[in-house]
Amino acid sequence: MLNSHVIGDKDVVLCEETVGDLFDRIATTHGSREALVVKHQNIRWTYGELAKEVDALAAGLHALGLTSGDRLGIWAPNCAEWTVTQFATAKLGIILVNINPAYRLSELEYALNKVECRAIITAESFKTSNYVQMLQKLAPELASAAPGKLSAAKIPSLEFVIKLGSDALPGFYTYRDVTALATSELSQEVAHIQVGLSTHDPINIQFTSGTTGMPKGATLSHYSIVNNGFFCGSAMQFTEEDKLCIPVPLYHCFGMVLGDLACVTHGACMVYPNDGFDPLLTLQVSAEERCTALHGVPTMFIAMLDHPEFNTFDLSSLRTGVMAGSPCPIEVMKRVIGEMHMAGVTIGYGMTETAPLSFQSSVSDSVEKRVSTVGRVLPQTEVRIVDEDGNNVPVGATGELITSGYCVMKGYWNDEEKTAEAVRDGWMHTGDLATFDSEGYCQIVGRLKDMLIRGGENIYPREIEEFLYTHPDIQDVQVFGVPDEKYGEEVCAWIILKEGTNCNADAVMAFCKDKIAHYKVPRYIHFVEEFPMTVTGKAQKFIMREQMEAILKP
Repeated sequence: MLNSHVIGDKDVVLCEETVGDLFDRIATTHGSREALVVKHQNIRWTYGELAKEVDALAAGLHALGLTSGDRLGIWAPNCAEWTVTQFATAKLGIILVNINPAYRLSELEYALNKVECRAIITAESFKTSNYVQMLQKLAPELASAAPGKLSAAKIPSLEFVIKLGSDALPGFYTYRDVTALATSELSQEVAHIQVGLSTHDPINIQFTSGTTGMPKGATLSHYSIVNNGFFCGSAMQFTEEDKLCIPVPLYHCFGMVLGDLACVTHGACMVYPNDGFDPLLTLQVSAEERCTALHGVPTMFIAMLDHPEFNTFDLSSLRTGVMAGSPCPIEVMKRVIGEMHMAGVTIGYGMTETAPLSFQSSVSDSVEKRVSTVGRVLPQTEVRIVDEDGNNVPVGATGELITSGYCVMKGYWNDEEKTAEAVRDGWMHTGDLATFDSEGYCQIVGRLKDMLIRGGENIYPREIEEFLYTHPDIQDVQVFGVPDEKYGEEVCAWIILKEGTNCNADAVMAFCKDKIAHYKVPRYIHFVEEFPMTVTGKAQKFIMREQMEAILKP
């Protein structure tokens, strides 16, 4: 390799099935095998049983009048209904819109309106979030609306609000109300609709924050997520005998593609230890279910390894999994391999816009390669590392990583301008700085975008800055990441107050609470009179970061 241009295996045949067709084939082939184990709901379904649930929801949604191309939001933590919804919507060509369970009112309102959701399936609550109350506040018209007849001023596209749980509420369907509508005739109609769908149709929208404002809806096709899930499972050498423990959130590609679809494409079993990540429950369920694989971001693995009860669990069934979301320290990788028996753990790299993986290490790669690189390019994917003029840089040189192939998103929903900025001539510009070695292993060395990663969550400072600008006492603000042992990075805000105001860190945090997702709330707040600036008037965040690191040193 003379320059930084790699092409994945072109001989591998890409799957041309839609998500629904894939699911039906696997459910028929492996009908009696375990498909889904959800410990906190006491659910254990075979592929045959899961297929019945999927078919019932698909028929119920069809009975409501939802149709191909409609957008349906799913706002819930990990649960069986999330997965049923993932496959049921795909059978009808309904575009599933993943809504972050940590979203608060303003973020929810923006997301629903941005993609014009016609329906939403919501949990009742999760952690400190009461989803029902937030929806009632956003759409007070629910109180007097018949289910399915919502007409709300703030979210005009939303007609159907479907609630998990059995309690009846004005304006809401319950989930079982919808599945109860299913009939054999409706199921036949769903099958007829399914036949007419194309693998290249959009099927999933995932919100990814922007550096200059509100989140963008990355739109993915059946083609991109089915094949990405398959390649991920293949890199872990999955078969129908495997059981994958999935503590990562389903609303991320990590959960629904690298988790659910990596399993389903190989007939393997999906295991959810809890509705959200809990290190003790993840260890317990991995041991009890004799899981062979486990996914997580490095902070999750650290939390499990350091748990006081870690040594009481027999994890000898584990062999592989994916660690992604942020760089993995070599000592952590050694402990995962040695103490968790995951000799075949792999490292993955990608982004939501590439469905998500473009690189993944192999189970046979050395520990050093798996820690210092993100592996090699996946099949049917092409990657270049380019300079500012778009020319390939030499091997070993740093440049921006750009990706093309089946995995690249269809675009940002209803945002041609942002799509054109990100995807040029078929190449997704990742904004990440990378290098290749002579064997084609990729190392991510930095970010062009001013992004930080806290515990696997991508956080874009500009979004937080714009929110903090709405505080009446704040004149100017700069947000950036500082190193953190637990989360990799933490959010830090430097603030200049308006003259004559008297605001403190507690007041700023209270202002953020319940208005933006908890992981975006600054952990550190530092008040200054001025920012370090360039001659041209641009704030120098790298200087702020250095100064803040010195302040935080014990």
